[in-house]
Amino acid sequence: MMAAPEPQPRFGQSVKGLLSEKVGSCSGDVITLTRQVLKGSRSQELLGQAARNMVMQEDAILHSEDSLRKMSIITTHLQYQQEAIQKNVEHSRNLQDQLRHSLK
Repeated sequence: MMAAPEPQPRFGQSVKGLLSEKVGSCSGDVITLTRQVLKGSRSQELLGQAARNMVMQEDAILHSEDSLRKMSIITTHLQYQQEAIQKNVEHSRNLQDQLRHSLK
């Protein structure tokens, strides 16, 4: 017996197959592109959030710097007051000694 001839693919079927492959390929490319766009969008969002956080941190640092400057001024004034109090204590001791001597 003779081998059965292989059925020849019809022209329409091979075109449909190629078209199906191309559509599948394009669909995959569109999905990949969509993922990249979404990833880029998310990156932009994260960069924006990071920039906002940096501004907030910068404000906090400036506020802290201002607070430290004020505390330094207050510390200086307290040191002056402490020195004045120490001088007055020494002066009052001298006065007490003088009073004791004069009362004897």
